[in-house]
Amino acid sequence: MGTLGVALFVEEKSWGLFNHLKINQFLAVILSVIILDLVIFLQHRVFHAIPMLWRLHRVHHTDLDYDLTTGFRFHLIEILISMFVKIIAICFIGPPVIAILIFEIVLNAMAMFNHGNIKLRGKLDTVLRMLIVTPDMHNIHHSIKNDETNSNFGFNLSLWDKIFGTYRVKAKLKTEKIQFGVQGFETENKCMHLLTLLKQPSKK
Repeated sequence: MGTLGVALFVEEKSWGLFNHLKINQFLAVILSVIILDLVIFLQHRVFHAIPMLWRLHRVHHTDLDYDLTTGFRFHLIEILISMFVKIIAICFIGPPVIAILIFEIVLNAMAMFNHGNIKLRGKLDTVLRMLIVTPDMHNIHHSIKNDETNSNFGFNLSLWDKIFGTYRVKAKLKTEKIQFGVQGFETENKCMHLLTLLKQPSKK
């Protein structure tokens, strides 16, 4: 059962905070999307902080070519853990089904957008960063430098990094000169077939 199925089940059972409080539907949709985005942000930070989880998440970071496909490159176990976290959050929040549909669409669209190897011209990047994560903001997170990797964790809303003190405006190098990847995996693109990626967390 996917997140939409869980949300429908929760709604039918009237589980969760919003169902208990009988909060306005429109407000519930907005709050649900914001809260779930915070949950994903916190989950992302946890995956960086706990060594066992980092080795799963590292599959995402060892891509040396930062582009749209990087947004889909996650270990199967990490995907399952992320699904479980979202299910727990849905059961606790009790969001409208439409909120989950919106959230999943936005999350996947933003993952493609902010992993895209595109350059926003002029002040557009600065303006968009006031609300959302841009490619130039997120590519810093994929830098091989540890202090840059441990910044800009957001996928969708940019405010979480600003609130939790992990926001970094610029990398030490210009975007086109950033070295992407993880130390020790600089030549990993030579073995990028599926089985190698699935086995990668076993490497220290």
